[in-house]
Amino acid sequence: MSEMRQLVGLLKQIDDQLVACMRCGMCQAVCPIYAETGLEGHVARGKIALLECLADEVIKDPAGVKDRLDACLLCGSCQANCPSGVKALDIFLKARAFLTGYYGLPPVKRAIFRGLLKNPRLFDSVLAIASKFQGLFTKPVNDMIGSSCARVFSDLIGGRHFAPLAGTALHEAAAERNAPRGFSGLKVAFFYGCVVDKMFPRIGEAVLKVCDHHGVGVYMPHDQACCGIPALSSGDRETFEALVAHNMKLFGDADFDVLVTPCATCTSTIKKLWPLMAESLPETTKFKIREMAAKVKDISAFLIQDVGVVPADLPVAGEPVAVTYHDPCHLKKSLGISAEPRALIAANPRYKLVEMDGADSCCGSGGSFTLQHYDLSKRIGKHKRDNIVATGATVAATSCPACMLQIGDMLSQAGDTLAIKHPVEIYAETLAGR
Repeated sequence: MSEMRQLVGLLKQIDDQLVACMRCGMCQAVCPIYAETGLEGHVARGKIALLECLADEVIKDPAGVKDRLDACLLCGSCQANCPSGVKALDIFLKARAFLTGYYGLPPVKRAIFRGLLKNPRLFDSVLAIASKFQGLFTKPVNDMIGSSCARVFSDLIGGRHFAPLAGTALHEAAAERNAPRGFSGLKVAFFYGCVVDKMFPRIGEAVLKVCDHHGVGVYMPHDQACCGIPALSSGDRETFEALVAHNMKLFGDADFDVLVTPCATCTSTIKKLWPLMAESLPETTKFKIREMAAKVKDISAFLIQDVGVVPADLPVAGEPVAVTYHDPCHLKKSLGISAEPRALIAANPRYKLVEMDGADSCCGSGGSFTLQHYDLSKRIGKHKRDNIVATGATVAATSCPACMLQIGDMLSQAGDTLAIKHPVEIYAETLAGR
């Protein structure tokens, strides 16, 4: 009965939010999926029209409703450009949660989310083992990008070029920390996120190096869980809330000034979606979530706004390295952070920023979207690849590890030889030997 009440509550919340849509079509002009397919059902306006009769449509054609709702990157382009202020992402996430609550999770997702992701220690152990044996099934394909491909074609991997699992995850290489405030007078909680932990630990190491250099105390517990966005995107609020509750036990009562992450998606999820979607948790936990959400910042924003990073005084031999920057949707469109990553890159005088066309256009990743709709994801991603290459840059930078994976796939498949870096890595290079 309580589950039914929750579903009815979700329907009411969705209905209350739908009325703001004026059908102006502004979302059509900015939707990356509509640009590829030209289908009205793929744009926010079309989905909202569907959701106005959600209960009836679910009974008539549940598979059709799910397909149309899943055909969304959750990039937020529609919401960021809506003159009526329609909270499209909130609506779509709630609608997915309604569908999953009504019909349940598919068996594969249930096994992944509730059997693996929901159990952080098991998740870490399984991927640690996988990292040791991945060479049996994958092979390096682009040394500059650091990408691999499958040795034998499979339907799951297809022709993707992907970053392999790190030999040693960040949580294995770096000890837990609870260092006091240094000369900066600041202390951060460091939420590193799954992809940084298991694929790009070098980014996490750069964060720690920069914090140490600037006298910033760091609280970094092990046993961190996923931020929950993969489960929430699939409508699995049970797993999402379990992951939020797990992380709140680690961070909720800790002493820190700012919670930083080097992942745009984690930043946006913790800051905006934890308070919005973790509705079934105890009131005391929800209060702590709201308190913590107010302290969440992207690492670039923290370093520029709070630490006051300025360009390093370094000798520059020869021409600076040309770097172009991709704005992750979850950072610019969701949080309005765009200048700070560029300022962090500019703090290394050995790099020169060259802007690409459509720097804030979606790269086509969308997390699980690229797994379910790879052909469409790849078509969108190729536009990003072309814009990057057209700059003549030798480094592509972005603040989201998921975008790094997508951009790396597109560049690697095209045979390009650009390095892919996070802005904090570029800035950390100025601290070599210090």
